[in-house]
Amino acid sequence: MFSPLSRRLTLLAVSLALTGTAAAGCGSGSADDGREPVPGQTRQPGTPASPGTRPSPAGDGFPSAATTGVRPGTPLKKVGEVTVLKPGAVVENLEVHGKLNIKAANVTVRNVRVVGEGDWSVIQAAGASGAVIEDCEISGNGVVKAQWGVLNQGGDITVRRANIHTVSNSVGTDHGLIEDSYMHDFKEYPGDHVTGPQVNGSPQKGLTLTIRHNTILNQISQTSAISIYQDFSRAHDVLIEHNLLGGGGYAIYGGEGKFGKATGIRIVGNVFTRRLFPKGGYWGPVTYFNAKGKGNEFKRNTWEDTREPVTP
Repeated sequence: MFSPLSRRLTLLAVSLALTGTAAAGCGSGSADDGREPVPGQTRQPGTPASPGTRPSPAGDGFPSAATTGVRPGTPLKKVGEVTVLKPGAVVENLEVHGKLNIKAANVTVRNVRVVGEGDWSVIQAAGASGAVIEDCEISGNGVVKAQWGVLNQGGDITVRRANIHTVSNSVGTDHGLIEDSYMHDFKEYPGDHVTGPQVNGSPQKGLTLTIRHNTILNQISQTSAISIYQDFSRAHDVLIEHNLLGGGGYAIYGGEGKFGKATGIRIVGNVFTRRLFPKGGYWGPVTYFNAKGKGNEFKRNTWEDTREPVTP
């Protein structure tokens, strides 16, 4: 486990890597947030996925390898690290080995495979906004650490029909839209806390976060499929709707934290699977959710196998 100081230093390291911009989040955890490892277990890193060949684990129309990632038959040009500086640019039909850095407004990334390394595979940097990342496969190579699949330090962002795997954390953002995507086969390196989409505080003024109709399966016994934390500020206005979720220590961390009562946290109509662990997550389906917070909802969530209600 990590102390609050070690978590702060890890987050600061990512910030310094971006020449001083404030990090939207990072993947290590603190000793007082309940992100527990399994007692007595030595966790093994996840198995890398074979691009475009994994069978679908998802039923009932949930996203899978067949419905996400680069569209079949798309020819891709192999390149190294890419940095986008032109507003409104369209980046497409590439296989990027290294980072893809978005530093301009309203950039579209489409039909791109990114095999990243270091702190992220794809980033929307501070000062940029409006990125749309769709029909992409985003991963690490399974050898060199890739912390984040997509890290957002800027404004609004959309991640759609993405196949994200072989990273420690799939998407880090406090606002935007994550939909119709498949996040699986996570990769754990020493010191990691492994999560799907991760929130670290408040959305920018006037923005919200929606995580809708995704398949998120974290085969590692920590930390989550979706995490809403309060590392930097109070969490609020997050909709988690109609996802297939399983794995981690808990499938969902529900937003409570040190900056006050989380509000507007709506967890609605999701399907929790026991395929990875009998309790959904290793410890259970949900933790750190406060039903008394204003606008908070937990309803119509069911178990995949029995269709019985899930209780937080």
